Amino acid sequence: MTPKLSEYVEAGYALSPDERLEAARMLRLSVDQDTDSEQADIDAAWDEVIDRRVAEAVSGEANLVYGREGRAQLRAELASRRR
Repeated sequence: MTPKLSEYVEAGYALSPDERLEAARMLRLSVDQDTDSEQADIDAAWDEVIDRRVAEAVSGEANLVYGREGRAQLRAELASRRR
């Protein structure tokens, strides 16, 4: 905990229980709002990746493999890196 945060927490102890609950609620909402704005950026980035990969698959540009074959390739690659 930083000194500044410690000071805020100490000051919070002087508040009534109802005031502390309201402060906690407001802080929690601020975190949720930060997370929500970041989530929109994350979702947009994933949409771009998905669109690109679908286009590559449809155009034949992507080298598609069946699930079992892909897992086997991954296992072999991981095993070779462990040596």
